[in-house]
Amino acid sequence: MDWPSGELQVVANDHALIELRFSATDESENTNSITEKAVRELTAYFNNNLKKFTIPLEPKGTTFQKSVWQELNQIPFGSTISYLDLAKNLGDEKVIRAAASANGKNPIPIIIPCHRVIGSDGSLTGYSGGLEKKRFLLQLEGILGPDLFS
Repeated sequence: MDWPSGELQVVANDHALIELRFSATDESENTNSITEKAVRELTAYFNNNLKKFTIPLEPKGTTFQKSVWQELNQIPFGSTISYLDLAKNLGDEKVIRAAASANGKNPIPIIIPCHRVIGSDGSLTGYSGGLEKKRFLLQLEGILGPDLFS
């Protein structure tokens, strides 16, 4: 699907979304009720008509990565937390590097809102899709003005 900052590829099995890619691959395009629902929800989100996704998710990762991704889903629309906050929410601020690594390996960006994690000093930090996409998403949610972090 096209979105305001490029192209997304929605990947699902018969019962859940498993991946959202920032660029389409050469794989054949298979749609089902899950991919169709994901496209509808993403379109509504990009049009500022959806703040919380309801699509079933089944990201593939380690137990720790999944715990990080579950924590990311607790960050409300229009809010951010720091990587240190993320580690503390996981129960141990010493896991900050591991939590940041898991955040960066999130296979379902946007829907699992890894873009809502920023540096402790408020700086815009890395994003798997690139900082321009992260900036776009934070602006869409009203977290950043159009001229911040440029």
